[in-house]
Amino acid sequence: MNGIILCVGKLKEKWQQQGCAEYLKRLSRYGRYEIMVVDDVKDPDKPSEALIRQNMDREGQALLRHIRSTDRVICLCIKAEAPDSVALSQKLTAWSGDGRRNVFVIGGSNGLSDAVLARADGKLSFSNLTFPHGLMRVILLEQLYRAERIRTGEPYHK
Repeated sequence: MNGIILCVGKLKEKWQQQGCAEYLKRLSRYGRYEIMVVDDVKDPDKPSEALIRQNMDREGQALLRHIRSTDRVICLCIKAEAPDSVALSQKLTAWSGDGRRNVFVIGGSNGLSDAVLARADGKLSFSNLTFPHGLMRVILLEQLYRAERIRTGEPYHK
């Protein structure tokens, strides 16, 4: 399968950069996976709800510029289906069969704009917990790697 991880903000932690690089390397045997990053919009201390919404919308517009009309867009959200590893692998199998580019979207610290969520073909959650978006990038790549191993009948840690 081919996939794009489209996300907001650069990774600042070296261990997150290394984790992403490692999983991208592992995933390369299953298809073409890459990370695309848009700049995050910094909030001042104690921003108003209106300013937070405005900044999310700005980030959302930047994300949407990288999404093609033919893409399958899967947004990572807390309020979404949380499949187990086997079910995620089954989703990858279904998604890989039609030739569409699969774009997994990770929002910034305030989440995803309504416009991005409206564009989503699906939503995916890994937990009811909130994770830093840099860490979520590593978690997503690891889960995609695990799902690819399951898809190809290779052993994986349960």
